[in-house]
Amino acid sequence: MKIYINIVIGFLLVNVALAQQVQKSEYGSFLLKGGTVHTVSGGNMNADVLIEDGKISSVSSSITAPTGAKVIDISGKHVYPGMIDAGTTLGLVEISAVSLTRDNNEIGDVNPHVEALTAVNPSSVLIPVTRVSGVTTVVTKPSGGILPGTASLISLVGYTPDQMYSGFKGLVMNFPSSGKRGRWDRRSDEDIKKDFDKSMKNISKIWEKAEAYSRMNATEEVADYNPEMEAMKPVVNGERALMLEVNAKKDIIAAIEWAKTKENIKVILTGVSEGYKVVEEIKESGFPVITGPMLAVPGRAEAAYDASYTNPGVMQKAGIKVAIRSDETENVRNLPFNAGFAAAYGMGIEEALKAVTIVPAEILGVADKYGSIEEGKMASLFVSDGDPFETKTQITELFINGWMVPIESRHTLLYDEFLERSPGLEKK
Repeated sequence: MKIYINIVIGFLLVNVALAQQVQKSEYGSFLLKGGTVHTVSGGNMNADVLIEDGKISSVSSSITAPTGAKVIDISGKHVYPGMIDAGTTLGLVEISAVSLTRDNNEIGDVNPHVEALTAVNPSSVLIPVTRVSGVTTVVTKPSGGILPGTASLISLVGYTPDQMYSGFKGLVMNFPSSGKRGRWDRRSDEDIKKDFDKSMKNISKIWEKAEAYSRMNATEEVADYNPEMEAMKPVVNGERALMLEVNAKKDIIAAIEWAKTKENIKVILTGVSEGYKVVEEIKESGFPVITGPMLAVPGRAEAAYDASYTNPGVMQKAGIKVAIRSDETENVRNLPFNAGFAAAYGMGIEEALKAVTIVPAEILGVADKYGSIEEGKMASLFVSDGDPFETKTQITELFINGWMVPIESRHTLLYDEFLERSPGLEKK
């Protein structure tokens, strides 16, 4: 049986290797001429876009191509900033059913020192599948336990994790749930409360220890090196964000109250599937929100069928800064359609586009580089023949950090292979 499993895994990994990019990405100067530019930050305009040295060097009408620049006619097409998915496990999981390809969940409840970036697989076949949908940058995050580790923002091009790193790291905390964990949960109400109180005491103990460790280091007193506390120190000091995963109404309120008692920390609420029930509390806290997925059923039987679809729009209209995530691995490519559902159910196209571009860039502190089409920003953008939230739309050109990336993935390779297939070898 073991031999059979190893053969299957080997076959899968060989196919993973063979399904990688055939064409190479191209770096240089590019002039996109004649398209409609959706800048996000400054409206829409008919303009040319010049890319040089990995950045957007000019956005204006009738740009003259510099010597050596590759001119691409995009008349009748649209230019959008690359989309940012602020919550995924992309690069950490390859095949969910094969444990050897999953590297997103470490043993134990407290692992703040575990860096998602170190486990990213730049050769994942899921990365080309994702980026050809216009998603150029993602937060990849660990899962499991109270403090599963530190998430990182990565661009979807590069041969090493360090090349992909894009300027943001945040500590993930899974806030304890005060309710049942699902239909299979047979705990009594008393047991649920005991488990919640126990988890909160554990969090308090960990945080107090981290604060003490930070104070000792600040006063230059001798302290034993502790990798867990060292990873929490920048969060305690407000130098790194705390990504607080919480979803139920009651838990959101408890999480906000808990966070308010901590000085200096920068909190990002993530998940927040019942945020529409507590908009005033979230707004008053001032904490930004990364919510999703939209392509989901309601968490409660009594909830409206469209609760997941309308949730982002309700929070955004209340004045909360809201970004949209897919919370996926294999289907991060569906981020545009998550945003499309939010747009159709109250958020509107303009705000939904912001929720997957400039808003996550602002929340993650990288809006000086990503999230809109502006001079001086990294050239992470794509060209399409229509609205990227529509399934019929085709992306024709893709740039990530100035690299012109082929519109190619295992899906396109298989499509091309069998579209023009011959009838097969003749029998001899």
